[in-house]
Amino acid sequence: MSGADTSHRDYVGALFRSHYAWLCSRLYRQLDSRAHAEDIAADTFAQHLMYQLWRRRDLERAYLDVLDNDEAFSVPSPENLAQTCEALQAVDQWLDGLPAKVRATFLLSRLNGLTYPAIAAELEVSQRSVSDYMARALNVRLRLRLE
Repeated sequence: MSGADTSHRDYVGALFRSHYAWLCSRLYRQLDSRAHAEDIAADTFAQHLMYQLWRRRDLERAYLDVLDNDEAFSVPSPENLAQTCEALQAVDQWLDGLPAKVRATFLLSRLNGLTYPAIAAELEVSQRSVSDYMARALNVRLRLRLE
């Protein structure tokens, strides 16, 4: 496990510990069962970590598949491969923090090259919403760059 993975794990673990009691009390009010509330809080936390790991592995696997199947790519050095995987993880984390429609709008625009009217049709929202979603995604992206 790399130092970045360890520090992220420590950060997430500290975050969980500091908010666990609050989350359990919120769930308890809905469920009227402290045991069920604690189970759901812990399960949700574990599932989120598993999904993060699976998503990271899927990104790495997809990148390696592209390299294997495309002759235009030369074999990257281990350093370049590590940098690319880190960049993909950073993009994935950034996208993970966005609401679903904002994330979908950004990906449909940037990766698929769809126009705003096409995105609006795909997501079944107005073109104005697509414009707002893109502005929101780009504002978050700019704010992260400045930090």
